[in-house]
Amino acid sequence: MANPKYKTSHSKTRRRRANIRLQEVNVVPCPHCKSGKLPHRVCPECGKYDKRQIFVMETAEEK
Repeated sequence: MANPKYKTSHSKTRRRRANIRLQEVNVVPCPHCKSGKLPHRVCPECGKYDKRQIFVMETAEEK
């Protein structure tokens, strides 16, 4: 197995890692209630996913 001949310098390492950063969260509007949600997830506001009611949301009056 090949080994590096020289130590990788700090500037070379930092230049390579300059493009590694956090990505923005992709938020899409829910087609039912228009609130923001993550794609391919159940909407936390209305509880629907792709025209199906997955869970029923409780209101403050029901508690």
